[in-house]
Formats: sequence, structure tokens, C-alpha cells
Amino acid sequence: MQEAQPMTPAARRIVETAEELFYSRGITAVGVDLIAEHSGVTKRTLYNRFGSKDQLVAAYLAERDRRWWALVRAAVDASDGPVDAVTAPFEALRTWSTSNSRGCAFINALAELPDTSHPAYRVAADQKRRLLDLFRELATAAGCAEPAALATQLLVLHEGALATQPLPLDTLPESAALARALVLAAAGVTRPG
Repeated sequence: MQEAQPMTPAARRIVETAEELFYSRGITAVGVDLIAEHSGVTKRTLYNRFGSKDQLVAAYLAERDRRWWALVRAAVDASDGPVDAVTAPFEALRTWSTSNSRGCAFINALAELPDTSHPAYRVAADQKRRLLDLFRELATAAGCAEPAALATQLLVLHEGALATQPLPLDTLPESAALARALVLAAAGVTRPG
């Protein structure tokens, strides 16, 4: 896969189809024949553009990652100051979850693809590392005590909300509230009253 090149309309269709099928049915359950058929291309076109199913899975996750980070950055930018920015990924998750009911595609991919050398595994693992780094960066900017420890706690809450999303538990509001309480305490902000 050559990420520097813009995608052709056929390649874009392939990735969009792969995303729909991989997310709804699972990565290992979907073959390239089905993707080619549903995207209206030949298998040869699919292989010419992506080289392998493994690279297509990585492209699918990279596209989701691009959209997710755009949403997170918008939430951070819309925050009311550095303390609120720390929990912006939880606000982004509220929006994201409305159209992604099968949980986290990255967690799902990590569960299906345990081989750490798989290109999609690396995309999924990097997404989680970058979220941890963002929490640490935002916590540091907000003057929070022990930003690295706080970042780990926030990542655990965020990922827990994602992992339980397919269940009828609605853990996101509680996770976001707990995250906010942790951030306020670490920033030394006391609530009135």
C-alpha cells in the first residue's frame, strides 16, 4: 500500500466497502472475493492497489483512525480551556459512538489479529499509544499533577467505555464523569459547594 498517493475512486470504494464489511462481520470472516464483489472491482484491481488483504485491513483502520483523530482534534479545539481539553476524547467518543455501535474497530482488530507484525495490528496499537500520548500532553498542558499516571487512568476509562459499548450498559456517561473528576482533582480544581 502506498499511503502517499491519493486514492483512486476504485481504491476509495474498496476501502469503504472493506470498512463496512470488516466492521460489521469481522476481519477474519470477510475475504477479498466478497470485498471485490461488493465494491464492484476485480480481485486484480484490489490486489494491484493494496497488495494483500493484510494491507487492505491496515488501510481500513488507517482511514478510521484519520476520521477519529479529526473528531478528537475538533473536540479538543472546542474545549473551554486546558482542563476541559483533557477530557475532550470522551466528548469525541460520544459523537463517534452514535454511528459505531459494534464497539471499537481497533480493539476488535487487536483481538482478531494477535500477530504483532501484522500491518493492521501496528495501526491499531499505534492508535491506542497516540491516545495515551494525547492524554498525557493535554494533562501536562493543564498543569495536572502526575500527568503520565493520569493519562493511563484516562486511557483505561476511555477504552473501558469503548469495550462495553456493544452491551446495553451505557458506561460512557459514568466513564466521562469519572474522567472529569480525576482531571479536576489532578488540576487542583475544587468544585463549589
